[in-house]
Amino acid sequence: MADIKVEYMACPIRQIISRFGDKWSLLVLYGIDRSETGVMRFNELRRMMTDCSQKMLSQTLKNLEHYNLVHREVYPEVPPRVEYSLTETGRSLMPSLHQLIQWALDHFDDVVSRQVIIK
Repeated sequence: MADIKVEYMACPIRQIISRFGDKWSLLVLYGIDRSETGVMRFNELRRMMTDCSQKMLSQTLKNLEHYNLVHREVYPEVPPRVEYSLTETGRSLMPSLHQLIQWALDHFDDVVSRQVIIK
């Protein structure tokens, strides 16, 4: 394995993006934030993200919970009811995510219309 430079390990952008910068995490966070109650169940998220497999959604939620962005509440019912909501840390990310979404809307054609360059 190649040596990783110390400055890479200390880089905030690399560290944050590596933890939840994938498309599924951002969509889950956005979906929960947009829900009327601020709470969503697994199947509600699944319906919102039809192109995300059940396994990937489950892994994404576990990852977001691990990094303290999503809270998972299990209710002792039969069958068990599980709800997901944003933590305080997750909620603090939302203004930045909304700015990113607005930037994407403003510049969608500029970015998406470009052909992918493979080197």
